[in-house]
Amino acid sequence: MKIRNHRLIRDDGSALAYLASPHAGRSISPRFLVLHYTAGSSAGGTVAWFCSPASRVSAHLVIARDGSVTQLVPFNREAWHAGQSRWGSLSGLNHHSIGIELDNAGCLIRSGGKWVSPLSRRSYPESEVTVACHRNDPPGTPPCGWHAYTPEQIEATLECGMALVDQYGLADVLGHDDIAPGRKRDPGPDFPLESVRARLLGRRDDHPERYRTTARLYVRSGPGPECAALPGTPLPPATVVEVLAKRGLWWEVDVVGEVNGVMDLVGWCHSKYLEAIGG
Repeated sequence: MKIRNHRLIRDDGSALAYLASPHAGRSISPRFLVLHYTAGSSAGGTVAWFCSPASRVSAHLVIARDGSVTQLVPFNREAWHAGQSRWGSLSGLNHHSIGIELDNAGCLIRSGGKWVSPLSRRSYPESEVTVACHRNDPPGTPPCGWHAYTPEQIEATLECGMALVDQYGLADVLGHDDIAPGRKRDPGPDFPLESVRARLLGRRDDHPERYRTTARLYVRSGPGPECAALPGTPLPPATVVEVLAKRGLWWEVDVVGEVNGVMDLVGWCHSKYLEAIGG
């Protein structure tokens, strides 16, 4: 993807979906990328709400669960996504950032034996839920369920983010929970923020989760046994991998070094056969 006239376009020059939100403020020179979850039940519903005169909220981009992208505000105009916020000496991050909303229900509660959104009351299967504590939670806080992001969303975030960093020279990639930690929890623990930040900004991930395989292990094209095994697998026991994303018990990993004659092997495997070895 690339950017022309502050709008996102495909590499072949064709336009992505664009629906103008009425909630766009003054001109900005963006310095940061801020990531959110919608806490809604569909990307279409979020886009419609952001375009409603009654909402008084917006974002520059909405990324659906299939990875499709809708833009609502030009990147050189303020979108109303951050609210009361601060990063370093800056306050009011709407005036300093580009906001991306990912279609995701966010924090889920257990009700009637199911994981349920407290807002929409929609239930989600175990395969779409990660049970974890939020990094900003006080010690002793019990874990809750978090709606899992899809691989397509992570890939779309990276593609959009790379275009934005290249065009505007963004200095950092932040979560809403970074800039409003007492008020917001998005994008939540299922989103691989450290890895996305590292890949977009060309930095080393300061806190990679490293694991060692405990048995011969197939790495697959997606999170499930029905997905194809990738060339170079199965990995031999004691192979070192770094975790990029988690979707329930299936984790996306980056294999460290060359294995079975294959370099840069990235895919999904079952976490049952991994043991932590520290950073």
